[in-house]
Amino acid sequence: MDSFFAGTSILYFLGCLALGVLYAWLLYRGNKNLEKKLQYGLAVIRIISVTAIAWLLFAPLIKTLNYTLDKPVIIIGHDNSLSVGQVKTVGFDQKLYEKNLKSLQDKLSDKYEVKIYNFSDNVKDGFDFKNQGKLTDASAFFQKMKDEYTNRNVGAIILATDGIFNHGGNPLYNINQINAPIYTVALGDNIPKRDVLISNVNYNNIVYLDDDFTIEVQIQAFQSDGENTTISVNQNGAKVNQQNISISGNSYVKTIPIKLHAGKIGVQKYTVQLNALSNEITTKNNTQTFYVEVIDGRQKVLLAAAAPHPDLGVLKEAISFNKHYEAKLVLADDLNTTDPSKFDLIVLYQLPDVQNAFSSFMQKTLILKKPIWYVLGAQSGVNAFNQIQNQINLASANGSVQEVYPDFANGFTIFNFTEENIKTFSNFDPLLAPFGRLTVNASATPVLNQRIGKISTQQPLLFFTNENGLKAGYLMGEGLWRWKLAEAENETPQSALNDLISKTIQYLSVKDDKRRFKVFTSKSAYDENESIQFNATLYNESYQPVNESEVQLQIKNEAGKLFNYVFSKTENGYQLDAGTMPAGNYSYVANTSLGGKKFSASGSFYVNALIAEYQQTTANHQLLNTISKQSDGKFFIPNDLVKIADEILKNENIKTISYEDRKYDELINLKWLFGLILILLTTEWFLRKRNGEL
Repeated sequence: MDSFFAGTSILYFLGCLALGVLYAWLLYRGNKNLEKKLQYGLAVIRIISVTAIAWLLFAPLIKTLNYTLDKPVIIIGHDNSLSVGQVKTVGFDQKLYEKNLKSLQDKLSDKYEVKIYNFSDNVKDGFDFKNQGKLTDASAFFQKMKDEYTNRNVGAIILATDGIFNHGGNPLYNINQINAPIYTVALGDNIPKRDVLISNVNYNNIVYLDDDFTIEVQIQAFQSDGENTTISVNQNGAKVNQQNISISGNSYVKTIPIKLHAGKIGVQKYTVQLNALSNEITTKNNTQTFYVEVIDGRQKVLLAAAAPHPDLGVLKEAISFNKHYEAKLVLADDLNTTDPSKFDLIVLYQLPDVQNAFSSFMQKTLILKKPIWYVLGAQSGVNAFNQIQNQINLASANGSVQEVYPDFANGFTIFNFTEENIKTFSNFDPLLAPFGRLTVNASATPVLNQRIGKISTQQPLLFFTNENGLKAGYLMGEGLWRWKLAEAENETPQSALNDLISKTIQYLSVKDDKRRFKVFTSKSAYDENESIQFNATLYNESYQPVNESEVQLQIKNEAGKLFNYVFSKTENGYQLDAGTMPAGNYSYVANTSLGGKKFSASGSFYVNALIAEYQQTTANHQLLNTISKQSDGKFFIPNDLVKIADEILKNENIKTISYEDRKYDELINLKWLFGLILILLTTEWFLRKRNGEL
């Protein structure tokens, strides 16, 4: 290819030269006015100029070759986690290890490009021998090497670690993606030491008040056969449980279930502790602290009626089946001494009544703007009922009742019913509904429609309304006790009526969050190495998100120390990264203002201590040996650390790679050639003009 290229170039050049000679001969052949020497000089200039111009137009490409040398990259990654710092072999010299690792870097730097990293729960540049990392994630180290050195000449990786990897995937799955030998340096001690520890605690983050809940504590013991210890659980510093443990075997594992009681609302601090044995390698893994948020999930429901009725017993029983709901029945004169503000949902059973005898209680109830479930019947005061709410109107009511059967409404999706439930309701006896012309707000959502005899109507029997976030339910008939008897006669295993009442109560009692200022953490529980993330939203009076105002946040730890922050503004809200925090329970208060009004929001979160680095104290040198063999590397002990340089130097596969960069350019891109032609033509023009040839 090169010889053909050169031959073609010579032919092109000769042709261009001939064109230049011909042009100069035609121009100067008969000229008698110029001296012979000047004539020959001008002819030469013209020949060169024309030849150069023609060469620019017809010349082939010019090939340029550049060579780039890529030295091998040697990567040194050393484990900077707590486990490396806490357990060392007998005779291990930390200072000498650090010195040798730096000497290895210097020795390799003469011939190779050396990159240094330290890793634990994250990967950082350079040496760091503080050994404070809470976790060890070797897979993250290898992933970073893959991401940053995929197209580089990686000669080798030197990995100094104890082989205890407690976060991320198994590094054996990553090494094949690197395509470089891995020389491992075995830190730590692979001989099991005497130790009892809590390896794991399983628990629920949230439990309900007055519930019993179970935690599962997994304990391990090594080289402690025949020993006895105790496990205890403290709640906010007070002991709530204790058990004795007899250890059998030098490698003992047992999971212990412990039942606890949630008797106090709020975030509760629990500490599980194993009594230490003599001569344990460490006691830092004998204790584990966790936090459980106890919430009062019980909703209080008031059943208010003017007189006893069997339907009230049906309602109370159905509500009480859900342990998170508490029903209280109040009748007649007791209504006037009852405070409805203490309840989350109010069931007005045939209230207001015909006599409207409890107007004082009704006024207190309606002012509260709480969700209400109206149940109408023969004793309902229809006229008073029409006046206290604006969602339905029952006109021309004369106190008489009619029998209505339930029909499930099509398209109802607020909660689900089984086909079995629908079949059960179709066989129920009718309810007794006040007779009259019923007008219902178009936005109402029917659950059950009325069937008169065999004629299905679009008049609702049970339906919901939602006016500006205030929910209400309406049951236009009495006689639930008949449905209860029908289920008992048919020996129905699962009560469809209880299910309907329970779901109705749940839907009505769930509150819509209409706060204009909301602040919340991305989750309620964090680990020590996680950043605490906050989000905030501020709404104007039209409930549109705005962020003109500044939002300030104050976090308080268990000791009462305060930390102040200011939120950053996003497109429609606010965001804050408060960084990592020590283990403990925290509360926060955020403040802002809008339109002259001040707004405040509060909450809490907790940070769990990471003890994974204390839960395994025996180094896994077998894994390191496997990593080296699978990658064609070698396994070294710390004392032979510097010898790795000799192994790398004699490895013929670790060598500098030369990359050839071949480039083709056209002569027309050579700017200096244009300058030369311009100078030649200008010189010729000047000499011709001077001698009167122009």
